Amino acid sequence: MTAAQAPFTSWPAVPPMRQLPLAIKLAPQPSFDSFVPGANAAAVWHMQALCTPTADAHAAAAGQLPPTYLWGPPATGKTHLLRAASQAQQQAGRRVGWFDAADALPWTLQPDWALVVVDRCEALDAAAQHAAFALFVEAGSLGVPWAAAGRLPPVDLALRDDLRTRLGWGHVFALQPLSEAETRAALRCESDRRGIFLSDEVMDHLLTRFERDLGTLLGLLDRLDDFSLARGRPVTVPLLRLMLSEQPPVAGHVGAGELATGTTA
Repeated sequence: MTAAQAPFTSWPAVPPMRQLPLAIKLAPQPSFDSFVPGANAAAVWHMQALCTPTADAHAAAAGQLPPTYLWGPPATGKTHLLRAASQAQQQAGRRVGWFDAADALPWTLQPDWALVVVDRCEALDAAAQHAAFALFVEAGSLGVPWAAAGRLPPVDLALRDDLRTRLGWGHVFALQPLSEAETRAALRCESDRRGIFLSDEVMDHLLTRFERDLGTLLGLLDRLDDFSLARGRPVTVPLLRLMLSEQPPVAGHVGAGELATGTTA
C-alpha cells in the first residue's frame, strides 16, 4: 500500500497549551516601604529607628536596652514590622536571630546578632518562656536589641511573671487595623505596581467576601496575578472564583535561629 493509500488514523485531540508563569518570581520581602501605617506611624518610626546602630547606644552599653513589644489582633502588621526590621538589618550586612513560639529548643543567642526577635508570644509554652527569658537576659547583657510581638498586651499574656514584666517594661505599641479606605488604597497601589487592572467589581468582591486584613488580601492578589498570567485572562470575579476552586491557600512557617537572607519570616 502506498503512502497515498494509507488509511486515515484518528488521533486524540490535543488540549490547548496553557501558559505557565516562570518559576523565577521571588516572594516580595516585607519592608517598611511596603507597610501601610494607617494609625501605626509611631510604631513604624520606632522600628525603623531600632535598625540604626546608634539607637539607644548609651543604654546598650550599660546593658539597659529596653525591649520593643508590638501587640494587636491578627493581621494588624505585627509580624510584617518584625520582618521589615530584620530585613533592614540584613540589608545593612548585620545578622538577626528570629524565634517563633512553635520553634524547637534550644534557642541560642549569637553575640554578633544585631537584633533578636521573638514572635507570637501569646503561644509560648513553659519551656519556650524559659528560653525567651534567657534570651532576653543575655541579649540585654550584650547590648543586643530585643523585639517581640503577640496578640495581647503584656499585662494580659499568660506567661511567667518575670517575662511578662520584661515585655511590658520597654516600648509597647498597640497596632490598629487599617480602615476600609486605607485597605482599598493599598490594594489599588499594589495592583498598579504589578500592572494589574483591578476593577471596582473585583475590589468589592475581595472586600466583602474575604477577611479585610491586608496580608490576606495581598496574598490573594499575588496568587491572582500568577493565575491570570497562566490562563491568559484578565483579572475578573469569575477568574478569582476559578482560582479559589483550584488552588486552596497554603501557609508557611520559618524556623528558629538566625534569619537567613531572603527568608520571609
